[in-house]
Amino acid sequence: MRSSFTEEACKHASLSQLKDLCEEIRAEIFRTVSVCGGHLASNLGVVELTVALHRVFSFPADKLVFDVGHQCYPHKLLTGRADGFSTLRKFGGISGFPKRAESEADCFDTGHAGTAISAALGIAKARDLKGENHSVIALVGDGSFNNGLVYEALNSISILKTNVLIILNDNGMSISPTVGGAHEILGALKEGTADAPRDISFLESFGLHYMGVYNGNDLDELLPALEEAKERLKTGCVLLHVTTKKGNGYAFSENAPEATHGISPQKGTGTEYSRVLGEELCALAERDGRIAAVTAAMTDSLGLRAFFDRFSERAFDVGICEEHASVLCAALATQGIKPYYAVYSTFLQRSFDEIVHDVCGQDLPVTFCIDRAGVTGEDGETHQGVFDLSYLSFIPNLTVAIPKNLGEFRAMLRLSASFRHPFAIRYPRMGASEEDILPKTPLEIGKYEVLHSNTSDIAIIAAGERCLSIAERCVRRAEAAGIGITLVNARFLRPLDERLLRSLPQKYILSAEDNVLFGGLSSALDRFYAGSGKQLLHFGFEEAFIPHGTVEELFRAFGPSEEKLMAAIEECHARG
Repeated sequence: MRSSFTEEACKHASLSQLKDLCEEIRAEIFRTVSVCGGHLASNLGVVELTVALHRVFSFPADKLVFDVGHQCYPHKLLTGRADGFSTLRKFGGISGFPKRAESEADCFDTGHAGTAISAALGIAKARDLKGENHSVIALVGDGSFNNGLVYEALNSISILKTNVLIILNDNGMSISPTVGGAHEILGALKEGTADAPRDISFLESFGLHYMGVYNGNDLDELLPALEEAKERLKTGCVLLHVTTKKGNGYAFSENAPEATHGISPQKGTGTEYSRVLGEELCALAERDGRIAAVTAAMTDSLGLRAFFDRFSERAFDVGICEEHASVLCAALATQGIKPYYAVYSTFLQRSFDEIVHDVCGQDLPVTFCIDRAGVTGEDGETHQGVFDLSYLSFIPNLTVAIPKNLGEFRAMLRLSASFRHPFAIRYPRMGASEEDILPKTPLEIGKYEVLHSNTSDIAIIAAGERCLSIAERCVRRAEAAGIGITLVNARFLRPLDERLLRSLPQKYILSAEDNVLFGGLSSALDRFYAGSGKQLLHFGFEEAFIPHGTVEELFRAFGPSEEKLMAAIEECHARG
């Protein structure tokens, strides 16, 4: 282990040695992320803050809860994981987010914004009930301060009667620049002067003692502030407001915090679906003044920058408020606007009640553009999009579409523009190739496509580009071995193409989807073919929380791989 990367080193070092340690940690993070990929700018920004926390507090005896958690790399280096840090985000290696199973120093698993204060209050209350005596700290970014769960937690402080330290890490960013009223409040706190004093009554009305604003990248200023906060924590809850610079220490990252928020170890092949989304929405908006775009703090990563620049009056970034975004879309739709809500699959989960009650319950023409569907790779359990087909499959009034490629995605977006009901399109990050050609036959809601036809006893029904690509390879291998296969592109989960499914003469029906098996395409086919005498074999992701790794590794280990599907084809053929 690097001898300097320990909490003990933080406690016994001189101030100048601590500053040197910060630069060593920063360099180690840059080296590792350059190879493994990961969150760069956010971690570079909290190096001094993390070192100072380890100087003043003692982990794991004290408890540190990260909000989101993509800024936990310095903490991992200082808590016994330096030797394994080169495995960051690799299959079987260290996670890019806090993981209780990985270290005692990680007291709560995180990955989505807004949870840290609630978790810290729960951990602190458990401490009180058990008669223990240690500090509990929630490290929260200003982007998360937009999230409603934060205010639900703050509302409970006076009720729960326990003490926590909330450190507000204010860098003006989430992934995109922070927006909204909470951002304006924090901005006013940072700009207060003797002539125009800061109004801290809003925060202190929750029962917090407010301390700020301190430079979170300056150990000379930060260490005494943390010591004071630790002392005040003995008598109540404290909010310590610090400012940091995202990407601190590396000019290219400081100057481009959005572009360096997440770094890929190498550029993937193919085209991102988000690029097609941005192009099509701009084209639709040119022709139709009702078209609007909504995002929850992810304008650029979802391909919406051009739309926001060209149609700013119809573009809405609501911050990290996924539930609010869904209701906003519903309300816009009641007034004749045609909203498109672009969101990662994993974050759409937070809007489930609003999708059911506010959008689909009112049968409103909101289109959900669900990016990063299926496994997303190295971000791990909290970011894998393998549940959306399951939780969308049973909602009345909702059409669920799964494009086979970029061209079909374009066609679905165009189809949605005149559709008068809720519409969800789910797709992976990358298209497998640059091919982007519209289907020859216009799409119809609930209409499938037969890609290969054969009168043998085996049919594969696959949904989505990744699984269809696997199925295509299996068809070629099977045909080379003298086994005929019928292959169907199941481009809608709701509604099913019942006419086509009923017409299939094959005895063996194999399905493939990049979703957990329960509740998605496989469950829908089981219901449809119940009592038919057909034998169904399903391939999807295990009903588990899928860890981090490359997409290819995760498909092989947990999902519908070519090897598994081919083995089933050969077995069915042998049975006859």
